[in-house]
Amino acid sequence: METFELIIFLLIIIAALAHLSRNVRVPYPVLLVVAGLCISFIPHLPRIRIPPELVFVIFFPPLLYPAALFTSWRDFRANLRAILLLAIGLVLATSTAVALVAHHLIAGLPLAAGFVLGAIVSPPDAVAVTAIADQIRVPRRIIAILEGESLVNDATALVIYRFAVAAVIGGSFSASAASGMFLFVSAGGIGVGLASGWIVSHIQRRLNDPPIQITISLINPFLTYLIAERCGFSGVLAVVTAGLFLGWRVPEIIGPTSRLQIHTIWEMVTFLLEGFLFLFIGLELPDIIQTISGRWLKFGGYVGAMVATVILVRILWVIVATYVPRLLIPAVRKKDPYPDWRHVTLIAWTGMRGADSLAAAIALPLVLPNGSPFPGRDEILILTFCVIFATLVLQGGTLPMVIRWLGIKGDNLDDKEEHIARTKANNAALAFLAQPEVKRRYDSDIIERLRAEYLDRLRELEICGSAGCGEEPEFAPGFDDLEREALTIERRMIIALRNEGAINDDALRSIQRDLDLAEARLDGPV
Repeated sequence: METFELIIFLLIIIAALAHLSRNVRVPYPVLLVVAGLCISFIPHLPRIRIPPELVFVIFFPPLLYPAALFTSWRDFRANLRAILLLAIGLVLATSTAVALVAHHLIAGLPLAAGFVLGAIVSPPDAVAVTAIADQIRVPRRIIAILEGESLVNDATALVIYRFAVAAVIGGSFSASAASGMFLFVSAGGIGVGLASGWIVSHIQRRLNDPPIQITISLINPFLTYLIAERCGFSGVLAVVTAGLFLGWRVPEIIGPTSRLQIHTIWEMVTFLLEGFLFLFIGLELPDIIQTISGRWLKFGGYVGAMVATVILVRILWVIVATYVPRLLIPAVRKKDPYPDWRHVTLIAWTGMRGADSLAAAIALPLVLPNGSPFPGRDEILILTFCVIFATLVLQGGTLPMVIRWLGIKGDNLDDKEEHIARTKANNAALAFLAQPEVKRRYDSDIIERLRAEYLDRLRELEICGSAGCGEEPEFAPGFDDLEREALTIERRMIIALRNEGAINDDALRSIQRDLDLAEARLDGPV
């Protein structure tokens, strides 16, 4: 019963933090990591123990899958070279640097355990990046690179993590054998992900039942992950690949009702899992802190060294990976000219770690097969938390100031493309209504009524285009405000009719859903 009550308590905290983050305009991940630290000081809280072997299955598939599902494949492919340099090259460089620093600083920590720590703290977190960047307008390419990096780097880091943990358990490590296995498990994971995406897309296309389609969407990442892992491949890479594949196909295979609900459901799943991860570490910290009591000064040096390593390696790597290939290879320079130095600086500074690193740390085995404790597990856990805390607060907290200092502005490409697409879509609908076949099948009054609605939409788009919508596009703002007030009057009326007994609750909910969808259209995409 204590565990159930604690879960309810944590849910209340998660909801309160989300509300607070919107009011004080502090990124939600920053508040989560602070809350996790504060919880560690609450006495007599019961502990929730999740078996380490279940952490990967419970947390990684549902955290990575929606990030891949809602990624823009076009932007991902257009920035693939930059993404892979960060997601593979930088992860390998950071893991190696952290491993060497940790091995030399922390007495008794094997090099393999150092690589475990390096793999855990090397990948920046997609949700942490987007949660902070969503509050600030920056060029779309920067967001595409950061999101793409955060999507793929987990797969790279977790493959390194797997081999490093196996080396700790087995007591030996072969770089050549690990390189071959890295390619094998990566290729196998991609293959499983493509197969999973292809099969699920054909199943979803034949269904027209939103609850079943949503259930399949929720099951797919777990099933894909488990199949890939059972085959000895990378489950994380399989989940990411399946998500990217299905993200491209979803607009064609999923009905409108399911699409509206899937996005909201996955948003809620990610929100709750991230919240629980940060608060779980707060429940773990008191026991871990006891193991380092009396070593605070020395351990503070470890934390400073780890934070400095992950930040400096990223800055150096981004500078080298950006300029050296263009300097040495004319073909690269011609295809992708030197970027704005301010954009390079911003990408180098956005290395926030988040829930993915936390989940990997919590998933470490408690003991080795011979019964001895996993070497350095407590140190790895608290160092991971400290790196997350420092990067979120230091880099995430200063990101708005850095962007203002650099003078970076949003390019509004999404708004411009959306405007063009809406205009073309409405013109296509008008051309359809003018076809002789349509005029034969439908009454002219119905056609004219719908035609007038499309013409009104085009007039709104023309107003927006001529006014230069800017950063906050509005289509006839007075009309939108008036429509919101009219929708509120409609809601009041149907509720009054329900209260009077003139309609039942089913009729109320049916009409209310239409009104909610109409208001959601005014508010824009969620």
